[in-house]
Amino acid sequence: MPINSNINKFHEMQSSWYTWRNNANTITMVGLSFLVACFTGLMAQVTIATPWSPVLISFQTFAVLLAGAFLGEKWGAFSMVLYALLGIIGMPWFTGMEHGLAWILSASGGYIVGFVFAAAFTGYMFDHHPSSRKPVQTVIVMLIANFICIYIPGLIGLYNFMLGTGSVLSISQLILMGVLPFIVGDIIKIAIASGISTSILPKED
Repeated sequence: MPINSNINKFHEMQSSWYTWRNNANTITMVGLSFLVACFTGLMAQVTIATPWSPVLISFQTFAVLLAGAFLGEKWGAFSMVLYALLGIIGMPWFTGMEHGLAWILSASGGYIVGFVFAAAFTGYMFDHHPSSRKPVQTVIVMLIANFICIYIPGLIGLYNFMLGTGSVLSISQLILMGVLPFIVGDIIKIAIASGISTSILPKED
């Protein structure tokens, strides 16, 4: 009985958070979106450089994957738009404490655009499809968000950046520079983010 009681209390906590978030007012959600944007900026400073790519490995995507899970489709995407816009106008929270429009046009800029799509996608799936909140489904959702929603804009941005420097990349070169260095780290981030999301989100509406 104590075990069942604790499980029920845990499920009630999950539902309470979800209900509170869905009924929170605009000011509260803007504030939470700003905090998530700040968290993304903090995670952007945790980086690893690779000699074969101008794009740094960072923990930004960990924050992005959680944005949709915690804030939902609309506000998760808004938090990433906020992150991008504030960084453009001067907030030094892009990777390496960088900021400005030039960073969005750099080799890493396309990935930041992809953050918006990834947060919107995860938020949409978790909000509208309760079955996606289960452990295996959560991992699948985050794999799609990471490797499709983020990587497609990211690779387009990387290709255009390299084209601007006079280098025309082949598909294999583009994948070598813009995908392969990040796969192991992304899988680790997905595993952690999906575990957190599964623990927080209710499995039923």
